[in-house]
Amino acid sequence: MEEKFAFPELETERLYIRVLQESDSTAVFRHFADEEVTRYMDIPPCKELAEASEIIRFHTEDPGCRWGIFDKATGQLAGTLGYHCWVTGEQSRAEIGYDLSSGWWGRGLMTEAISPVIRFGFGDMGLELIEATADPANERSARLLERLGFQHKEELVDGLVYYFLPKPEAGE
Repeated sequence: MEEKFAFPELETERLYIRVLQESDSTAVFRHFADEEVTRYMDIPPCKELAEASEIIRFHTEDPGCRWGIFDKATGQLAGTLGYHCWVTGEQSRAEIGYDLSSGWWGRGLMTEAISPVIRFGFGDMGLELIEATADPANERSARLLERLGFQHKEELVDGLVYYFLPKPEAGE
């Protein structure tokens, strides 16, 4: 059996970013029970704690990763982000996904959290391309991706806007 890639804990000025664990299930439940969080996602809001445990288990078994975004000052889970659909090889790529609890919106936390995750993707993971999708109605997500340098295709893919960020050339 292939050994799972070791995803590190990351840290920013205001955040701890670490792989979600089963012990996070109550916080993950509260996060994904918020209809504002799941509005543009392909999952309904959580109704039971077991659903949060399943979300964590799914991402633990996936070859990608789902980190929790934790506020340093309070220890609270502010959101999650991670890589999935990781394809290795000559054109190594992965899709990044992210979500932030509505109480944390408007503070620049997701920009702060995604930046080291992108650096890790291009560095340690060896990605050549990072992809993302966003619902056309999700203006906050579109602004975030564009602020981070993602480009987008004009046509929709499965009803979503497709974004991509190529690995920067050396020295950029």
